[in-house]
Amino acid sequence: MEFIVEDGKQIHEDCSRLVLPALSIGNVGQLAVDLLITTLRAERIGFLDDPFVLPCIGNDAYWPTHQGELALPLEAYDSSPNGLSLIQQRSPVVKGMMIEFAKNMADFAVASGKKHVIILSSLDFGRWQKIDMSSGLQTYYLSSSNPDGTDSLCERLGWKKLPEYQPDQRCWKYLRSVAEGDSAAVDSMPAEDDFTEEDYYPSLPFSALFSFFKAKGLDVTCLLCYCSEGDNISDATHLAEATCKLLEIGSDSQGECANWVIPLSWKTLYGPPPDISMF
Repeated sequence: MEFIVEDGKQIHEDCSRLVLPALSIGNVGQLAVDLLITTLRAERIGFLDDPFVLPCIGNDAYWPTHQGELALPLEAYDSSPNGLSLIQQRSPVVKGMMIEFAKNMADFAVASGKKHVIILSSLDFGRWQKIDMSSGLQTYYLSSSNPDGTDSLCERLGWKKLPEYQPDQRCWKYLRSVAEGDSAAVDSMPAEDDFTEEDYYPSLPFSALFSFFKAKGLDVTCLLCYCSEGDNISDATHLAEATCKLLEIGSDSQGECANWVIPLSWKTLYGPPPDISMF
């Protein structure tokens, strides 16, 4: 993975915290990062070039005054006042290459001096075992603070540890072993056709990223929510709000961020408005 700094830009060494999405159902992690970038007025400082991410290109996704800037698959942003870096991923990882991508991303995080990594992702609502909507959208988390994935701050914020995280389960053990450099573990991953229900969660991108960041000695927190495909703006706002609470940024005295800046690209998130000439 190569990091290319934009002309005239620089890396801010004080940005020791990193937020990035792990692609999953509804693209909730990516949408949440969109919202954080625009609301925090983060500055794009460069790009990441990785052979395991599919190429894509598009128009500037954020600002109303277009300056001819193009959006690329992996972009790096800094919000220096908040000591925060963000990475936006716009295209998926090549099938079967998630382990290699996670390793490259962890190497980049260490090389750029990151200390705490926050991974934003979503889970399939159809696999939610114990549904409790009594208090609205639920935030689930997974942390490197303790071997069982728990974290005292996340618990104080009222979030629930992902119950499906079982460190001794075969796929979680595989990820941990590979991330720690155990070459003997490379061939121990069960074939996808042999996956059971309990193999679903460790097979998701956030799990590989979590395992490799953790193996590098970084503090890692995954923020997760269950969702379905469709209009996932409320889910993205929920995860972005959780991120602000965790990092204690951009929030009022109640811990709420009431002044979200909506990205320009969201105006056509589900296509352009209908042609009124048809009516």
